[in-house]
Amino acid sequence: MFSPDELKRYNRHIILPEFGMEGQTKLKQAKVLVIGAGGLGCPVLQYLAAAGVGTIGIVDFDTVDESNLQRQVLFLTEDIGKPKAEVAAQKLSLQNPHSKLKIQNSKLDKSNALQIICEYDLVVDGSDNFPTRYLVNDACVILNKPLIFGSIFKFEGQVTVFNYTDKSGKRGPTYRCLFPEAPAAGEVPNCSEIGVLGVLPGLIGTMQANEAIKVITGIGECLSGKLFVLDALTMHTSIIKFSANEENYKIRELGEYEEICEAPSTNFSDEISVQELKEKLDKKENIFLVDVREPHESEICSIGGVLIPMSRLRDNIEKIPTDKPVVLYCHHGMRSAMVAKFLREEFGYKNLINLEGGIHAWATEIDQEMERY
Repeated sequence: MFSPDELKRYNRHIILPEFGMEGQTKLKQAKVLVIGAGGLGCPVLQYLAAAGVGTIGIVDFDTVDESNLQRQVLFLTEDIGKPKAEVAAQKLSLQNPHSKLKIQNSKLDKSNALQIICEYDLVVDGSDNFPTRYLVNDACVILNKPLIFGSIFKFEGQVTVFNYTDKSGKRGPTYRCLFPEAPAAGEVPNCSEIGVLGVLPGLIGTMQANEAIKVITGIGECLSGKLFVLDALTMHTSIIKFSANEENYKIRELGEYEEICEAPSTNFSDEISVQELKEKLDKKENIFLVDVREPHESEICSIGGVLIPMSRLRDNIEKIPTDKPVVLYCHHGMRSAMVAKFLREEFGYKNLINLEGGIHAWATEIDQEMERY
């Protein structure tokens, strides 16, 4: 099964009692598809290849840009302008010649997703946009494939495992169980403008690779039904539990997935600092607070007010008054700024104020005992 070179290469795995030859054999027999060879995909690919995954698929239609080099450490300056999937495959084959690499130098879309994904045992999603995430989730649900999810935003990263069936046969939550609907255009920040700390994709991508290895080999406990959240600035971590909605297993065909990542920047001028908000609250001024985070975030910590998740905004417009100051807040202030801009432009609101820095700033500067995530 293994050549002398492979036995030497994977020795540190094999001598682990919990892993052994059985675990390494499972890795060699596994077929893993990695969506995206960017910030998350680079560490995922490198560690899966190094670990000895037998077949690794790479889907990416982009080329290497100089701005990628700050975080996509698989690429060098000399690779600028070259197709990411091809460059990644060349370098991974040098890293481990025993892994079979299959590249798909084209965009994953409704026309090819099922055909591509069906060839693999599990999928690792390293994409950076909502349409692809929902597309990949729905395809994995239809084909009953486990999905390792990761996302990054500025200084924060998230990891979880979707659509995983445990040893007892119980199926775990899907992406839609955590995020039922994609935000509408104009409700998310521009993907090319928000920025990201260079080391963050390395941290989150490595954790995705770890989850993939656990799912393949059956060791440990994977993050099914648990969202791992990391704040790279404080190194504070938390795990948010969430449950499955069985209605989300009933997807039988792929839908339409709009590109919603090209929203314009907010340039929202009406903001309030956490110190100013505290002063107004202490004075009991007539302020209406709106939390636009998701319910699982609000359970961790809250300043109060009405919870109207950004993903449910359109269905709850009537809850937001027009006759008093409304302060919107989220985790770091980006989502609430987008919501404010959307409400002003689409519904004519003139009384909206965004909380600068969000609840994270409140926990850091006002209430240090507040739980952070």
